[in-house]
Order: sequence, then structure tokens, then C-alpha cells
Amino acid sequence: MQVTETLNEGLKRGYAITIEASELDAKVNEKLVEAQPEVEMKGFRKGKVPMALLKKQFGQRLLGEAMQEVVDGAMSSHFEESGDRPALQPEVKMTNEDWKEGDDVNVEMSYEALPEIPELDMKGVKLEKLVVKAGDDDVEDALKNLAETAQNFEDRKKGSKAKDGDQIVIDFAGKVDGELFEGGAAEDYPLVLGSNSFIPGFEEQLVGQKAGDEVAVTVTFPEEYGAEHLAGKEAVFDCTVKAVKEPKPAKIDDELAKQYGADDLKALKGQIAERLEAEYAGASRAVMKRQLLDVLDKKVKFDLPPSLVDAEAGQIAHQLWHEENPDVEGHDHPEIEPTDEHKKLAERRVRLGLLLAELGQKAEVEVSDQEMTQAIMAQARQYPGQERQFFEFVQKNQQMQQQLRAPIFEDKVIDYVFELAEVKDKEVSKEGLQKAVEALDEE
Repeated sequence: MQVTETLNEGLKRGYAITIEASELDAKVNEKLVEAQPEVEMKGFRKGKVPMALLKKQFGQRLLGEAMQEVVDGAMSSHFEESGDRPALQPEVKMTNEDWKEGDDVNVEMSYEALPEIPELDMKGVKLEKLVVKAGDDDVEDALKNLAETAQNFEDRKKGSKAKDGDQIVIDFAGKVDGELFEGGAAEDYPLVLGSNSFIPGFEEQLVGQKAGDEVAVTVTFPEEYGAEHLAGKEAVFDCTVKAVKEPKPAKIDDELAKQYGADDLKALKGQIAERLEAEYAGASRAVMKRQLLDVLDKKVKFDLPPSLVDAEAGQIAHQLWHEENPDVEGHDHPEIEPTDEHKKLAERRVRLGLLLAELGQKAEVEVSDQEMTQAIMAQARQYPGQERQFFEFVQKNQQMQQQLRAPIFEDKVIDYVFELAEVKDKEVSKEGLQKAVEALDEE
């Protein structure tokens, strides 16, 4: 096998690879020898078929497989000897299109190599960690929200009209074409007006009704309604309003605390304070991470593979276009050309991505099986009732596993780099932290 360099400009590499016919023939023979003990053929005992006959019968079939293995072997040897790491899958093509059995195989291989990442010097890097304490007012606000979530409904004064947010208790019976339909009737049904839990248009027609009122509610089932025999049909519901109730926040006491799994109100306040400070810490970490990435982006410079930058710029442009055009769900739209702004952001992302990957590799940062399982389970919760199927899907899908592993790996590398920097705590108000978080989206 002969390997000749044809291109070496920046990170671009090109090679001409010649695989001698004898090497390819040897590979085919190797495969035949490996298969011979298991081959059965009429007139011969198992494993005793002559090699010449095997080659005549199966040689052509094995030739393509052998050629692929020889080319893959040549590529692996090249990368091992050169130390190059391709940014993307190398482009490989056979150049002697008129090839016939017995000829040498000529192959061209081209790729962009990943750059050498310079050593990171963290001396003098100072970061500011914003610290927010959960104040009494914050805890009280959170308690009020919990009380509203755990709200009760109490009867309004006799003759009061129902408002949005009220709960009404109704009997109803629905008819389509004058006939009652299955599942269209109930008694003493508690319905919160404005909850949108019924067919569109149903709840609005009950606003303003009083206990004792009888009203015919006319609605049209959506075209995409689950029950085909009702989809798109007009229905009339005969409703009797039996009670009108207004929402009342639950009392903030030990009973409320027990509803949320705490022993008493004091314990619940402690849990709320811990949760709030955990939320503040998460937001603070995001702010400090941005500080760090800004420092690294200015501190470390190296050549970037154009293919990676172009791919990232295209992805950024595509994502932003869809954010600006939320009504377009698919990809049936004009080609989106990345701007200079997109390319600049892509360069930053690629540079930082390569740097963090290099730092993680050198520091031997790994994502544990337990961390992966937790990430998969967190994603699976988004598919109630299908958690097991989602888990099995991820187990068989390497690309999905990588998508889940990548952010965990990055966070662990970021934590590692935090330890190398000089970090100083700075106490700020909740509002101060909020402004810092909002500034992240503005940059």
C-alpha cells in the first residue's frame, strides 16, 4: 500500500492511497480461509471444499467487502501514524472508475484535521459568583403561591353570577342531531371556568350564570376530535347550574405544610428557602459560566475547521429563522443563508466546544452510567406512560445517547475549570441576579 500526500493547507488534508492488487487478493483469500471450515458444497464434505472452487464461487462476493476493509485499515493506520483527528467523516472516493479485478485500487481521501489546542493558562483568571440568600419576603411569596395552588372553593352569595376562575357545579346532557351520545352526560360535575378543560366555547357560555339557571350550550366539536363520530359535529348540552363557588386560597398553616409533605409550617418554610436558594445557585452558575466562556474565548486562539464552522453557522441560522417564524413547523421553506453574525457566533461555539472537549479529555472527565441513567429518566418523564419505550429507544440509539451525554460532559468540564480559576463570592439581591440572567439573553 502506498500513501502520498496531495494537500496540506491549514487544516485541509488530502492523500492518494494505492492498494496493490496482491494485497486485495490476499484479503479475499484470508476471508475464504476463515469461512472454509463452515462451507458445505455438493460433492464435498463440510470444510473440505477446495480453495480454488471457493474462490470461484464466492470470490466476487467477498471482493467489495475486502476492498472496504483494506481502505478502512489504510485510513486507521494513517490516523494512528500521523496523529491527525478528522473534524468530520473523511471523504473517500475511488479514482480509477474503470477498475477491473487484478488492477490496483486508487483511492483519494480528504478531510479537515482538528487543530492542535494550546495549553490553557488559568493564572490571573478571576470569576465572580453571585450569591443570593432567600429572604423572609421571598419565602412568604412562595407560601402564598402554594396556598393559591392548594385553593378551595366556597359557595358565593345566593344569586351571584359565575365569573372566570369560579367553580360551578353542573348537571349536563349532550345531544348530537337530537340524540344523546355516550360520555356526553354527567351529574354534579365541578367545572372551573377558564380552565379550558371542556370543548372550546363551552365554558364561556356559562360565565354569568347563577345557581338554579338552566342553559342550552351549543358548541362544535373540533375537526381533529378523538372520537370520529363526533368530530366536526354541532352539539347542544342542556346544563343545570347547581352551585357557583369562588376560589379561596388555602390557609397558611401546618395543614398546608402537610399537604406538601412537610411536618409543619416551619419545616415547609425551610424547604422553600432551600429550593429558592438552589434556584438562585443555578441561575448564578449560568452567569458565572458565561463569564468563564467569555474569558476562554479571548484567552485561547487556534485555527478552526471551516466545515465545522459552516455547519454550526447553518444550524444557528436555521434555528433563529424558525424562532422568528414559529408558524412554520417543517423544513419546507427557502434556503437560509447564514449571515456574518451567525458565522461569528459559530466560530465562538466551535472554538469553545473543541477547547472544552480537549480539557475534558486531558482531565479524564467521564460521564458515569448513573449520570446517563438519570438524564434518560428525566427525559423519559416527558412521555407519561411511555417511559419504558423511551428508555429502550435511547439504549439502542447512539446519536440520542450522545445528545444526552454532551451537556453533562460540558457541565463537568466547566466545573473542573471553575476549580482552576479564582472565584470570589458577591452577595446580590434577587433583582440583581435576575438582571444578570436577563443580560445573558441580550448578548
